[in-house]
Amino acid sequence: MVLTLVFSVAIVFGNLPPDCLWTLAEARFFHVKPSEATVSEDDIPRPVIMPKDKLLGGLLPSGFDETSCLSRYESLLYIKGLRHKPSSYLISRLRRYEALHKQCGPYTELYNRTVDLIKSGDQYSTSSSVCNYVIWVSFSGLGNRILTLTSAFLYALLTNRVLLVDPRVNLPDLFCEPFPQVSWLLPSDFPILDQFSTFNQKSPLSYGYMVRNNKSRIHPFMYLHLNHDYDGQDKLFFCDTDQTFLKKIPWLFVKSNNYYVPALFLIPSFEQELNNLFPEKGTVFHFLGRYLFHPTNSVWGLITRYYQAYLANADEKIGIQIRVFDLGVGNFKYVLDQILACTAKENLLPRVNPNEPIVNSSGKTKTISILMTSLSPRYFEEIRNMYWENPTVTGEIVSVYQPSHEEHQQTEKLMHDRKAWAEMYLLSLTDKLVTSAWSTFGYVAQGLGGLKPWILYKFENGTVHNPPCFRDMSLEPCYHSPPNYDCKKKTGSYNTGNLVPHVRHCKDMSWGLKLFDQNGE
Repeated sequence: MVLTLVFSVAIVFGNLPPDCLWTLAEARFFHVKPSEATVSEDDIPRPVIMPKDKLLGGLLPSGFDETSCLSRYESLLYIKGLRHKPSSYLISRLRRYEALHKQCGPYTELYNRTVDLIKSGDQYSTSSSVCNYVIWVSFSGLGNRILTLTSAFLYALLTNRVLLVDPRVNLPDLFCEPFPQVSWLLPSDFPILDQFSTFNQKSPLSYGYMVRNNKSRIHPFMYLHLNHDYDGQDKLFFCDTDQTFLKKIPWLFVKSNNYYVPALFLIPSFEQELNNLFPEKGTVFHFLGRYLFHPTNSVWGLITRYYQAYLANADEKIGIQIRVFDLGVGNFKYVLDQILACTAKENLLPRVNPNEPIVNSSGKTKTISILMTSLSPRYFEEIRNMYWENPTVTGEIVSVYQPSHEEHQQTEKLMHDRKAWAEMYLLSLTDKLVTSAWSTFGYVAQGLGGLKPWILYKFENGTVHNPPCFRDMSLEPCYHSPPNYDCKKKTGSYNTGNLVPHVRHCKDMSWGLKLFDQNGE
């Protein structure tokens, strides 16, 4: 098939020298435009050669079978590369982590020995465990799962633990293995896997429960409840003295629906290591997300087919992600007006001219593809019809697309999760991005793409916020339920947004916390 394509191209474009034929044979194509009667130089399809820097400046490890996870290396065909450069220290720490994971991963001798500690159920000597683990327990929607998994991995890096993940909810069908040679999936024969669904604040081996009941016995494993409903005792996890105690526990099981990375930056003992890992504080999810999350081949097919069919040839790609938390019947028009007001005010989309049937533009016509994601198709239909029924004032040709409209969130349903993951990734490939306040779906897209989005203020009380949106000053997700706890005084505190210059309150959720670069504004 490759040779047929090569010689077909050679016939179309004339007699090509042999070395050019080899170049064409080795290249990969996004899309070939249909030939026309008159072909200008600008219309000749250019072969896209696989980039040399497939490892993203050393961020990604080598040693994988490339065909098992095409997205790991093919993603550079669709993006312009990392928008920031990872620190050499981050790269070296990732290689060290991979070595640790290989040594302590599932079914290794050290793993089996540490699992025996759980089976025994007896009190043990802290010196009996060579490998320590963080087990990520799946919870909440896909956007939350991606963000909490990133948080758990950073915690593993900071505490020299091995991250293993709950295998029960579609994870192997969505994400490729990120670490070479040894899986990150917790084996299905793990002794207490069936207890994961029962973990909560009242679990006897919950850390907060033990603190509340003055129990200090060291167990082989402990549950950390970091959900939005955690209380003061659970929040002690973010205190230095409690981290010292937790170092003695070989198995830590963590369940959360929050991106708790900003709170890790408030723990004094982690400060120097985090500074070394991330000189640019606003790049944590950008780097760790690109390191950890590679779509499986089935999801990559959804992404690439859609991109090549609808987005590849546009001069500019605009992403609009819509999540409405207040689903009142009369709210549709308010939200639509807010979207249109934001994109007009920020000059993100061209205005239409309803008074003229045709507006001619001089020179080459600019093409714009709008990628919309929403559970509802109504916003897409209105904006598509607006650009179909009216020309733009300045002559651009605007196409509007929406891959799916599932009507309601279907957490942990496989095809729903595949589509959601594909749409987050597609949004990350756009040039400019508009997202919805409070939405982890949008946070994932902006972080992976290295984009500072325009965020639509949360719709409230039947009115459109004025202004309708704001430009975010950070790539980072917002931590929706920060601890707001003073570890020294052991009391509640709402001053956590002022403790260090790179952790501030979020603009889309005033009580949330977010990482910023100190020169971000």
